[in-house]
Amino acid sequence: MAALAWLLIPLFAAIGAGLWGGWAGRNRKTIGDGTELAGYTRFREAMEKREAMEKREAMEKREAGGQSDTSEVPEASAHLRTDA
Repeated sequence: MAALAWLLIPLFAAIGAGLWGGWAGRNRKTIGDGTELAGYTRFREAMEKREAMEKREAMEKREAGGQSDTSEVPEASAHLRTDA
């Protein structure tokens, strides 16, 4: 009789594992990713607007002052010189 009691433990564990597996693998009814995707779209559009604005401001600054791209970062071309 004691041996039968010990056999019930794995039986209950198997039943519990089956129930948990069925619950974990169920199809969940969600409303979808609509709100997350809309938020990401707004974020991406805002970043594109900001990037375009910064480019436009830099271009206007160069045109107004007659500056080139390297004048904003003078050390950018310093390491390329070979006549030093």
